[in-house]
Amino acid sequence: MAAKPHARLPPAYDSLRVGIALFDVADGTVESANDRLESLVGYSTAELRGLSVGRYTANTYRFSESEFADRLREAAAGGSPEFTWRIKRRDGELVWVRVSLSPWSGDRGLENDADRRTDGDGERETGARRVLAEVRDISEHYAASRREALFWRVLRHNLRNEANKIIGYTGEILRTTDDDGVREAAADAREAAVGLGGVATSVKEIQQAVSRSEPPRSHRRAAAAARDVVAALEPSYPDAEFVVDERRPMWIHVDAAFDHALRHAVENAVRHADEPDPTVEVTVRPSPNTGRVEIRVVDANPHIPEAEVDALDAFGEVTNTRHGTGVGLFVMKWCIESLGGELEFERRDPRGNVVRLYLPARERPAPSG
Repeated sequence: MAAKPHARLPPAYDSLRVGIALFDVADGTVESANDRLESLVGYSTAELRGLSVGRYTANTYRFSESEFADRLREAAAGGSPEFTWRIKRRDGELVWVRVSLSPWSGDRGLENDADRRTDGDGERETGARRVLAEVRDISEHYAASRREALFWRVLRHNLRNEANKIIGYTGEILRTTDDDGVREAAADAREAAVGLGGVATSVKEIQQAVSRSEPPRSHRRAAAAARDVVAALEPSYPDAEFVVDERRPMWIHVDAAFDHALRHAVENAVRHADEPDPTVEVTVRPSPNTGRVEIRVVDANPHIPEAEVDALDAFGEVTNTRHGTGVGLFVMKWCIESLGGELEFERRDPRGNVVRLYLPARERPAPSG
């Protein structure tokens, strides 16, 4: 019986640091692979040609051979599926990889012209019969991501639980003592615990902002999105006056990260005000220098401490002389950066702060109808 002809990857693929495999869609086997792919799985190309995908898939991994075949057919039809896969190397080691599939175009590198398919009339078929797979080792990243997710979950859980305990204990003290000094100390502790509980919420917002996932975003008029954030805060601060001024209609892409960032900016302006009925101005306009959308939050409060702002860009070790007292500014920074924007602070003279949120300007939507 004649040997099955195989396509061969160009030799230049061996210089790549990413694993490359050429799969036969019909039987799901590898026809050709570069050096990096062979080192990832621990098999030579000649050996892979005789192995099913199931032979080098981790036994405990839920991804099945039939699912892999479905992804190959999807790519052959013109799709570009991507997925995480856990392979089992020849020596038994398990490795997490990220796979990107695409149809293999043309007959480049075919060993045998007889392998070029024709239909009944002798014409060449146009459907892809091979799929190119890019395989990247993500074991280190995957393990770090899982540890990170566990850290976020434990941090939020512990912060919330311990804060609730302190709130309960201090509430009991306030109910059972008449000593003014004890009551004052308990009230201060209770206020600190409430703030600690708020940190747990901020931690969740930061986690969402730094997540690599792509959340759905909506195309919105910037002023309307800002007004929605302000409107949600108004019931909590009935004595404050909020002013939203739109200098020019502009559009942005937003998700929950936008709400988190602007809410912290506006709420900080209210909570740190000296007067009982503060005014917070929110202005939406194009940036004079770049044309980006600039959302400016202005207050008349004491200046934001320099240590708070400096800590946002400090990559070194945080010391006693350079640290922030909260995480609100970090929420603002990371949330706005997750949207492709940036954050800027300015001190007004003699007092007051300007917080600027810059975002990419998007096209005005086409009129409906």
